[in-house]
Amino acid sequence: MLYPLIRKFFFALDPETAHGLGMSGISLLNASGLAGLLAKPVAPCPVEVMGLKFPNPVGLAAGLDKNGDYIDGLARLGFGFLEIGTITPRPQDGNPKPRLFRLPDAQGIINRMGFNNAGVDKLLENVRAAEFPKKGGILGINIGKNATTPIDKAADDYLICLEKVYGDASYVAVNISSPNTKNLRELQKDDALDDLLAQLKARQEQLADKHGKYVPMALKIAPDLDDTQITAIADALRRHRIDGVIATNTTLSRDGVENLPNGQETGGLSGAPVFRKSTDVQKKLATALAGELPIIGVGGILGGEDAAEKIRAGASLVQFYSGFIYRGPDLVSEVAATLATMLKKTA
Repeated sequence: MLYPLIRKFFFALDPETAHGLGMSGISLLNASGLAGLLAKPVAPCPVEVMGLKFPNPVGLAAGLDKNGDYIDGLARLGFGFLEIGTITPRPQDGNPKPRLFRLPDAQGIINRMGFNNAGVDKLLENVRAAEFPKKGGILGINIGKNATTPIDKAADDYLICLEKVYGDASYVAVNISSPNTKNLRELQKDDALDDLLAQLKARQEQLADKHGKYVPMALKIAPDLDDTQITAIADALRRHRIDGVIATNTTLSRDGVENLPNGQETGGLSGAPVFRKSTDVQKKLATALAGELPIIGVGGILGGEDAAEKIRAGASLVQFYSGFIYRGPDLVSEVAATLATMLKKTA
């Protein structure tokens, strides 16, 4: 019952200000041993995906903790895994403010953040200072390209990030689907995708030899894809032996929100309005992949049943971000309990 009161306070503030205060508050409660005030016990539901053993299939999506500033506080809320980033080789400010907008009537969020982050080296400092990875917690690191890097040189940025984070990541997520970096989604197209995945796979294999461990790699895709594009991406993922796929990022569509306050802001739409679109893409992707690699289902999860539908549509793990803003930490325990019950029945 605590979070609805807190949310009322936060929703009276500018979204980006509220975000910083909220994350700092989670860290403060964790440091003072009071994280239990926010978090309920989470049902254990161990699953193995991409060769990693997850204590439960409920993850935090990238974007909430871009620089890995709040890893330990977030981990105390019961997530089975955390994904931090998106990170770029060099620090960058992102797009001009305001760039984050709530659509409370639709339980949605529009952002045009533009990969604002402190750079990969700062993220690694934070990861190495955190307890969660040291205790075996599963930490995904989401990588992208700097806005000033030409699209034909994008692979260079991804390779720099992959090389730097490899030793500290449980898995690496490759973000080519944010709508807020100019031309980034061009990398989802046939030849560009083929070239990028070939280079990333070759570097992953070199790094596995160098570090003496294999760190899986997942590609994060957009929901704004047609059937032909979904099939082509599935073929490329199989061909290059990528370890997983995250479906999906935010959408450019404004279906159902176009007449709401902030509904016409540019950027990527997330939360409840993207649920159907992202789940449909995920289902088609699952059919095209035929179980050859796992899917992390993300997009519009605001309750346990939403997560269950992602699993029924072929996901092995789920993630959320906007749902966490609207529902708070209770969403973690609710989704974990729903999936534990569901997966027990199908075992």
